Amino acid sequence: MAIAYPCFIGSDKQTVETVLMISPPSPSPAPPPVILTQDELKKIAAYKAVEFVESGMVLGLGTGSTAKHAVDRIGELLRRGKLKNIIGIPTSKKTHEQALSLGIPLSDLDSHPVVDLAIDGADEVDTCMNLVKGRGGSLLREKMIEGASKKFIVIVDESKLVKHLGGSGLAMPVEIVPFCWKFTAQKLQILFEDSGCVAKLRTYTENGEPFVTDNGNYIIDMYFKRDIGDLNTASDSILRLPGVVEHGMFISMASTVIVAGELGVTVKNK
Repeated sequence: MAIAYPCFIGSDKQTVETVLMISPPSPSPAPPPVILTQDELKKIAAYKAVEFVESGMVLGLGTGSTAKHAVDRIGELLRRGKLKNIIGIPTSKKTHEQALSLGIPLSDLDSHPVVDLAIDGADEVDTCMNLVKGRGGSLLREKMIEGASKKFIVIVDESKLVKHLGGSGLAMPVEIVPFCWKFTAQKLQILFEDSGCVAKLRTYTENGEPFVTDNGNYIIDMYFKRDIGDLNTASDSILRLPGVVEHGMFISMASTVIVAGELGVTVKNK
């Protein structure tokens, strides 16, 4: 069922819209509830996000299982003539290939340094719309493109909601240069030893070789047992380490978060 969090309560700068998927009362016996799969929830959130897309926009095209639904939908609307003159800027080679297969015209930040709208998923969303991204390995390009966007819509299912970043117990990725990666991983782990951090090199499951990003770098996955504290302080500490390229915390970047859950879709605006 949908989960309520403190920062999802509207303030002067935040608004929340909830669209419930509940049938009106009926005198007849209620049908059994429809249980949606996680992928179906992702698709609902993605389609809701694409409602914000307008003809003539330059779009940041996200990477991952949730963003894939949004890119598919944009391609479908272009094919049907519902959208026109769209330019997409993909956040990974995989999304680049997907968009090309759908006939979405593509460009890059060199040609379009200002992006109208970016749509992407997230691995974690905290109570104040900060994110963990990059478990798919595309965090650097995602941060570059989404940081250049006038509006950044994040699409998730409710399983991605956490009280604090790292709270899922899953990885918070850091992209690093391959040179002396063990040295950099050790420095990262020591940096957050008070949070019970374990830093591991990401590898391919099939052969154990290091995972290589689209930029030719490695990824260190950081796992935390406790809250890492102030996110800006944590960010600065990571980025000051020689060998670090970028981390997967997207702090104060999302302008809208769309959450699909069993009871409906919640839209939170900053």
